[in-house]
Amino acid sequence: MDEGFAILRNAVPVSLIDRVAEDLGPRYAATPFCEGGFYGERTKRFGRLLLRSPHMADLVMRPAILDLAEHALGNWCDRIQLNLSQAIELHPGALPQFPHRDQDMWQGALGDVEYLINVMWPLTPFTEKNGATIIWPRSHGVEALVEEVKEPPIIAEADPGDAIVFLGSTLHGAGGNRSTDVRRGIIISYCLGWLKPYENQWLAYPPEVAKEFPPDLAALAGYAQHRPNLGNFEGQCPSVLFDGYPAEPLAAIDALRPDQDALLADYVAAQREGREDLAA
Repeated sequence: MDEGFAILRNAVPVSLIDRVAEDLGPRYAATPFCEGGFYGERTKRFGRLLLRSPHMADLVMRPAILDLAEHALGNWCDRIQLNLSQAIELHPGALPQFPHRDQDMWQGALGDVEYLINVMWPLTPFTEKNGATIIWPRSHGVEALVEEVKEPPIIAEADPGDAIVFLGSTLHGAGGNRSTDVRRGIIISYCLGWLKPYENQWLAYPPEVAKEFPPDLAALAGYAQHRPNLGNFEGQCPSVLFDGYPAEPLAAIDALRPDQDALLADYVAAQREGREDLAA
């Protein structure tokens, strides 16, 4: 994404978006308005969307989207993970959101590394008047280190079925809602597997819930180790909890990258050879 973003038209069938929107309707109605200037006092937000609609997995695991995420992030991690799934509703009178870069959640090196990729799925049409996402093209990567952006923003107008995709280093923000209608959308983001995600996936989807997910979705939601040995439970993959908390102690098992395995194998072999020489 040379521009730092892309709008994929007709990325999914509108019927899929309609089913998700119907499932989320009661939760939108029950959710109170946010507090604070960043989230927006005329905005509603809620997460844990994989629990709120059986159709959400089709969006989270969309092959074309996962391919984009792997392409954008794969150079800096062993595996990607789900960062969040969040529903957003802008009500009339919502102010424009503070322009920001989502990578600023983490205080890592900036400019070369991409930490996450966002996918906004409109549930209602996104228009300039109702608060469509505002994006600053080419504000990503090393340009994130520049105080003044070089290009004017664009209004990411889109319809249900479209996907608005942008990097975590891209400057963006929700527009203000000057219409008489609510603007609804879902944001799903993916981040480097060794980061602490925005949404605590293990609390959002505890083992008794995640065990019902397909294995690849459970892994994306945190039930997989990131080599070397990150995110383990008692030295094993946290998916071991799908059978309940173990009654007996577990043996810790290495989960290393191939290069680490090779180095370790050489080291262990040399140590064993040294012991054999001493014994002789």
